Amino acid sequence: MTVTKDRVRIVDSTVLSDDWYTLKKVTFDFLRRDGTWQRQSRETYDRGNGATILLHSRSTGNVVLTRQFRMPAFVNGHDGLLIEAAAGLLDNATPEERIRLEVEEETGYRVRDVRKVFEAYMSPGSVTEKLYFYLGEYDASMRVNNGGGIEDEGEDLEVIEMPLRTALQLIDDGEIVDGKTIMLLQHIALRELTEGRPV
Repeated sequence: MTVTKDRVRIVDSTVLSDDWYTLKKVTFDFLRRDGTWQRQSRETYDRGNGATILLHSRSTGNVVLTRQFRMPAFVNGHDGLLIEAAAGLLDNATPEERIRLEVEEETGYRVRDVRKVFEAYMSPGSVTEKLYFYLGEYDASMRVNNGGGIEDEGEDLEVIEMPLRTALQLIDDGEIVDGKTIMLLQHIALRELTEGRPV
């Protein structure tokens, strides 16, 4: 049975926090598959939608990633320094516009061609965000600055270039634990295998 708006009746929506992003408590009636209505309550964290991109060089086989501190990961027992694909919130831009700006800010590469590969909800049980996933080809001539992010926004990113094979090994070793990055690296690896290229 498909969930439609006819199966969901919002009873109440209360803002719990509206600081960095918006946290709401939503009470609703949900029409179950057996035809009965059930009252439920969930919290939703709305931070807007975002976009992410993996830079990949077919000629060298390398990828460009970043390393940055993430407080939520730190609070959950990680050292907080995550290796990630470049990403950012849309902030009223189209996904392609945003990812072109974001990848240059974070990595220093001005990418000419970007290709959308898919969209995904990363944590649909609590976070409203949908991510738009992109791939971009790069080479050394596209480097226009050192990257690193915007200091005024608290960003302090290290730009990392490595072979795709190394990045895939870092997933196996538990060094790359960011979901969007794992998805993009595995997407590239599958594409390479499908095209008969060694990974």
